[in-house]
Amino acid sequence: MIVDQHGRRFRNLRVSLTAACNYACTYCVADGKRLQPASRELSAEALVKAVRLMIRAAGIEKLRITGGEPLLSSKFDDFLPAVMVLPLSDVAVTTNGQFLVRRQEVIRKAGLKRINISLDTLDPGRFRLIARSGDLDTVLAGIDAMIDMGLKVKINMVPMRTANADQILPMLEFCLDRGIELRYIELMNMGHLKYNAAYQRDFIGMDELLTTIGTRFTFARTDAPYDSTSVRFNVPGYGNFGIIANESEPFCSSCTRLRLSSNGLLYGCLSNSNHHDINALLEAPEHEALVRLQGVLEKAIADKQTAFTGEVTVMKFIGG
Repeated sequence: MIVDQHGRRFRNLRVSLTAACNYACTYCVADGKRLQPASRELSAEALVKAVRLMIRAAGIEKLRITGGEPLLSSKFDDFLPAVMVLPLSDVAVTTNGQFLVRRQEVIRKAGLKRINISLDTLDPGRFRLIARSGDLDTVLAGIDAMIDMGLKVKINMVPMRTANADQILPMLEFCLDRGIELRYIELMNMGHLKYNAAYQRDFIGMDELLTTIGTRFTFARTDAPYDSTSVRFNVPGYGNFGIIANESEPFCSSCTRLRLSSNGLLYGCLSNSNHHDINALLEAPEHEALVRLQGVLEKAIADKQTAFTGEVTVMKFIGG
C-alpha cells in the first residue's frame, strides 16, 4: 500500500472510457465544440487490465466509470460487465444521461447499483444553452428508467449565477420528490475558466447555496464518509442533498482518488496536470507490470496537492 506524508492513499479509481462527449457544456469547453476521442485510446480489454492492476498494486476499492461521456463509447458494453465481477466494493457510472434509455439493458444485465447523472436545469431552453446539445426529455426518461430498475440515483448540478441560479430550488424539489440525492457542484477553476473572468462572475459558493435552500427547506448537516467529496445535508422527512464545495470547503486533505484517462495517462490529482503514461506497462506481463506500476503510483501520489488550486487541464479529458 502506498501512503503519502499526509496519510492519503489511493482507494478510488476513476476511469475515462473516452474523451469524446456529445455535449459541449459551457463550464467544460470554451468554444462550443464537442470533445473528440483522444488519439490512441485504450481498448476495453486494456482498461480492464489496468483496473485489475490498480486493485492489486494500489488497493483500489471503488471504481467510477466516466468520460467524456462513457455511454457514448462502444467500449461501455464490454467494460461494465467485466469490472462488475472484479473484487471491488463499489462500481458507479457518471453520465449526462442522454443514452441511458438506449443502454439500460446493458446496465441491468451487468448489475450496476449506482449511477450519477449530470443535469443543470429542468428548463428545456436553458438545458440547450448550457449543454449546447441533447434533449431534456430524453434525460428525464433515462432518470426514470434507472429509478424503475432500482438503481441508486444521484444528480449532479453545477449552479452558475448567469445561467441557472434560479434552478437551485426547483432542482432540489425535483430530486427530493423522487428519492434522488442532488449534489450541487461548485463551479471549478479548471480548463478555460482558469484565467477567465466568467469564473468569478458565475461562481456560487456553499454559503450562498445554503442561504437559498434555507428559504424553502429546513436542513441540517449530516455525516459523510471520510473521503467523500460532498458535504451532506439532511432535509427532515424528505432526504439528503450534498454540496461538492471544492472552493468553499476543499477535500484535498482526505482525497483518495486516482484517475486514468482513456489514452492511458494516470493522474494523481485533479488540480495538477502532471500525468504518467502507463501504455507500455499495460503491454507487459502482469507480474512485471505490477512491479513497474508501484513506481508510477509513488510518483502519482506525490502529485497530490494539499489545497485545490485549479488547472488549465480540461476535466472531461481525465474523468472529472
